[in-house]
Amino acid sequence: MPRPLLEVQNLTMKFGSLVANDDVSFVVNEGEIVSLIGPNGAGKTTLFNCISGFYKPFSGKVIFDGKDITGKSTHQITSMGLTRTFQIVKPLKDMTVKENVLTGAFLHANSKREAENLTDQVLRMTHLWDKKDMLAGSLTIADKKRLEVARMLATKPKMIMLDEAMAGLNKTEIKEAMELCVNLNKNGMTLLIVEHVMEAIMPISNRVVVLNAGRKIAEGSPQQIINNEEVIKAYLGERYYAKSRQINGGI
Repeated sequence: MPRPLLEVQNLTMKFGSLVANDDVSFVVNEGEIVSLIGPNGAGKTTLFNCISGFYKPFSGKVIFDGKDITGKSTHQITSMGLTRTFQIVKPLKDMTVKENVLTGAFLHANSKREAENLTDQVLRMTHLWDKKDMLAGSLTIADKKRLEVARMLATKPKMIMLDEAMAGLNKTEIKEAMELCVNLNKNGMTLLIVEHVMEAIMPISNRVVVLNAGRKIAEGSPQQIINNEEVIKAYLGERYYAKSRQINGGI
């Protein structure tokens, strides 16, 4: 029986008269990769901000690992094991790659040695070991995004949330990002991913949640979502649908 790790319950977020999230509910089970997709302005990043403590929802609840985290601070939520990246990467550019990751490791480490050992493990896991002494500001956009993931992993999370981690990457870099997500998941990490690169996210997702105009309009397996007429109309488009059918042999 799957164990719910994240439960979003009837979450609504308003900015004045603008409803950014409207009664959104979904569950991410332990060990899953769940993707959150939808057109620009659908409310995906706002939902991420509500889950991770940057916004307090107007109504509804966020339950993480059996505990109500609605309205808790970002620091409290990170300490509980839920952390995220951002669309615009913001490394500590005048510090080295290793020093950046150390800032995350000190969240739970009881000593400098423990923090450094954890940092070294994470740097190897994310293929940043050879660049550990470089200044973070000198990295490519792909490596800066990888560094964001490394900093998260150093906080010893139970679940990570990636906000458009593949945006702006070339095909080779997207493939490497996909492989990192899959490897993290194989090692027990639960992932919730906001992404627009459908060719990358659909093959690695267990389930997909679709938002449009702040509301959840669909949820299911990638194949169910690809064949959902409302999703095709609102977001994917007939072109992507036809391409997917061709790749999957007309399924």
